[in-house]
Amino acid sequence: MKKLVAAVVATLVLTTGIAQAGQKQPQVDNITVASVSSSTSKTGWLQVLSEGKPAKRGKKSVSTAPIARELVAFKERVAPGTIIVVNSERRLYHVLGNGIAMKYAVSVGREGFIWTGSNTVSRKAEWPTWNPPEEMRAREAKKGHNLPVTMKGGIDNPLGSRAMYLGSTIYRIHGTNQPSSLGKAMSSGCIRMANEDVEHLYAQVTVGTKVIVRD
Repeated sequence: MKKLVAAVVATLVLTTGIAQAGQKQPQVDNITVASVSSSTSKTGWLQVLSEGKPAKRGKKSVSTAPIARELVAFKERVAPGTIIVVNSERRLYHVLGNGIAMKYAVSVGREGFIWTGSNTVSRKAEWPTWNPPEEMRAREAKKGHNLPVTMKGGIDNPLGSRAMYLGSTIYRIHGTNQPSSLGKAMSSGCIRMANEDVEHLYAQVTVGTKVIVRD
């Protein structure tokens, strides 16, 4: 292991020396530097080095994102930490500050269930229990789908691995067992994310975080 580390270090030193001697150094991307050094940003080195793309997972217990998250420039003046969902884009932006945000693909409300407004995260839950509203159960029963009164958290649960509840409403930002719905308008009003993405966001969000949903 020590020989491997030494070899890597030697290679880096040699490469740097050659670049300094005979090549023009590229300009530093100020956005990337800000995302790494800012105290308001919790973006890890892995996300920066992978350009925000999901890391490969060995486990099959958490679904991967079919559309990769990415760091993007974000010039709107809102407080760092704010979550903005843009229905028309089917995207969620987590504002990191210093002109950048992490952008995630989401599924938003389908026709008749889409909404706009602002609220705050009132509660967080890992592997949440699903209690479908009575109206939803009645609506689905007419289609021949009998929903359970309650369903414990798990990989097959429609709420996925994490949920962030919005105020006292029935809406949540949550994971999903239907990753194919991401990038589309297919939910009953909740904001769906891939499980690995909702876990990534969940780890950085606190109760009280402002959430804005717009057209």
